[in-house]
Amino acid sequence: KSFEASSLPKLVATLGFARPPQFQFVDRRLDMVPNPDTTNAGPFNFDGKFVNDFRRCVRVTLHRMLGQARNSMLGGPEIHPETDMSQYKSDLLRLLDSRGYIHQLTDAEGLDALAAKQVVPAYIGFDATAPSLHVGSLVQIMMLRRLQQTGHKPVVLMGGGTTRIGDPTGRDESRKMLSDEAIEANIASIKTIFDRFLKFGDGPTDAVMVNNHDWLGKLGYIEMLQKVGTHFTINRMLSFDSVKLRLDREQPMTFLEFNYMILQGYDFRHLAQEMGVRLQMGGSDQWGNIVNGIELSRRMDAMEVYGLTTPLLATADGAKMGKTAKGAVWLNQDQRPAYDYWQFWRNTQDADVGRFLRLFTDIDLAEIGRLESLQGSEINEAKKVLADAATTMAHGSEAAAAAAETARKTFEEGSGGDALPTIMVTESEITLVD
Repeated sequence: KSFEASSLPKLVATLGFARPPQFQFVDRRLDMVPNPDTTNAGPFNFDGKFVNDFRRCVRVTLHRMLGQARNSMLGGPEIHPETDMSQYKSDLLRLLDSRGYIHQLTDAEGLDALAAKQVVPAYIGFDATAPSLHVGSLVQIMMLRRLQQTGHKPVVLMGGGTTRIGDPTGRDESRKMLSDEAIEANIASIKTIFDRFLKFGDGPTDAVMVNNHDWLGKLGYIEMLQKVGTHFTINRMLSFDSVKLRLDREQPMTFLEFNYMILQGYDFRHLAQEMGVRLQMGGSDQWGNIVNGIELSRRMDAMEVYGLTTPLLATADGAKMGKTAKGAVWLNQDQRPAYDYWQFWRNTQDADVGRFLRLFTDIDLAEIGRLESLQGSEINEAKKVLADAATTMAHGSEAAAAAAETARKTFEEGSGGDALPTIMVTESEITLVD
């Protein structure tokens, strides 16, 4: 209550918000706020949705204050945090906002006006470090789906080039180096995932998949230093969390990894020049890399492009989305059977049901509102709807129906279904201890 606006510039400078990503400190602190003990709430009826809404309100307020302070001191890209969807004119931003995808925008008004008048090609990048993506990437995949649903063009950027370096964001060690053959095989496998979520083709709003090795592999080192390196300062690069946090923990970072943000920024510039891409989307941990690409396009080509990030997704108890005790929740059936995938969604926590229905299904918002309002054991029916819809999208309706029937037979009838995972053990493998 005693906080004065006049103290903002000093606070901003002290905490290092003067350079993008200036909001990551706030985000990390808010994400560390523990969830309330719903069994000891006293007169207050706290639940997971309340806590998430509270965090969002605080985050929006602080982002707006810090963004205004930064712009008044330094200029540069204007930052627009989450906004009331009634202010949006384009179907794209209205849909993204109503379903909870929007975390940060570099120019909400400019992007909204552009999306309202023309087809906007937009991209998200995915490195090919494994034969499959996992549920942690599903928000980004669904963002591309929403883009296409509102009449715009999704561009899936596969990091055939950047995979050879490895994104250092959120890591304490370098990624394992993969062979060219392994990377190409991974890209081919990952393409089958996108085929289930997007419509590919030659039409104006059909999705396309491109590989950044096609241009990064041809970029000479001296040429890159001359054309791109002059627009990046070491001071600025050292300020990004992907670098700063690694160094603060006294973990080594190779010069190869240090160049990742330059190449990702160049990707945006190349796609803007060659394919007319005007928007890059990604998780909030990619904010700094996205802003790099925006500024590089402005400096090299005076082109106006935009950035949009989603909140980093965690479950109501704070666990990282897409990870379980059994490991990553892969999207390819070869690495995670449809039944296990269905069960992952069926086991969603009560407080996450509504949010996950909005993010990961095409179910109408009014129906989602009804489902998330169910109380007691009735919420389990909403979880089944979520599991059916999510599994149908990723593996097809037949696989979803088979998984649901197997679950029904197993847990309601006490028998086994055809899709129930089995493990064959020979008699010789069974020991006395077993």
